[in-house]
Amino acid sequence: MSFEVSGAAYLRFMGRYSVPLAVQFVDLAETAPGQRVLDVGCGPGVLTGPLVARCGAHRVCAIDPSAAFVEAVRAGFPGVDVREASAEQLPFDDATFDRALAQLVVHFMRDPVAGLREMGRVTGPGGLVAANVWDFGEGTAPLSLFWRAARELDGAAPGEADRAGTHEGDLAALAVAAGLEDVREGSLTVRVPFASFEDWWSPYLEGVGPVGAYVAGLDAAHRDALRDRCRGLLPAPPFEQEVRAWAVTGRV
Repeated sequence: MSFEVSGAAYLRFMGRYSVPLAVQFVDLAETAPGQRVLDVGCGPGVLTGPLVARCGAHRVCAIDPSAAFVEAVRAGFPGVDVREASAEQLPFDDATFDRALAQLVVHFMRDPVAGLREMGRVTGPGGLVAANVWDFGEGTAPLSLFWRAARELDGAAPGEADRAGTHEGDLAALAVAAGLEDVREGSLTVRVPFASFEDWWSPYLEGVGPVGAYVAGLDAAHRDALRDRCRGLLPAPPFEQEVRAWAVTGRV
């Protein structure tokens, strides 16, 4: 699995879903002008952008373990304090922020409870910690159809439904274990239009994340068979894909 890819590659792969998700997420986290906010696992800046628009660049900090993503955010959002770091070891003092948000990150944390606990540590009293993860448990994640097709052809295909936070109730349980209070879990829904099957399929060849690693390991015949199976599971184009993410908030 690799997220050491260009920001542009990630945006082509996941940005079509995560950009509209971020807009909803900023509202769910009750983010307001004047607040100090932290974007944990910022990637190429999908969530950073709406946070900057809401709070101003000088009030936004962001971290990511990928050097390529850190550079992309620094270039795209001058004035934002962007650092290469992990969620489990945030390079900030206690009670630095009013809000700490993690979009599509918890299921990739080495220790999700420790990561959420760190987010709580750097958030001041009364502040809010928020996180979201795609719903792989119910099969409504953007990548659920891909992994369904992969497993039909290869019973050993890994999928992502076993990752932390991907089932209903998972994020709330993790937030409680991290010591957050007034924990509330809900869901966010995104609808994405596609003009053609290739519009949907081509980003899967970008080498991003678990999907990219899996596709890169296939021979040409297997990859073509997987492409054709995905085509068969999707409606005739143009079509719209509706996807869902679980989202949780907790108070410090």
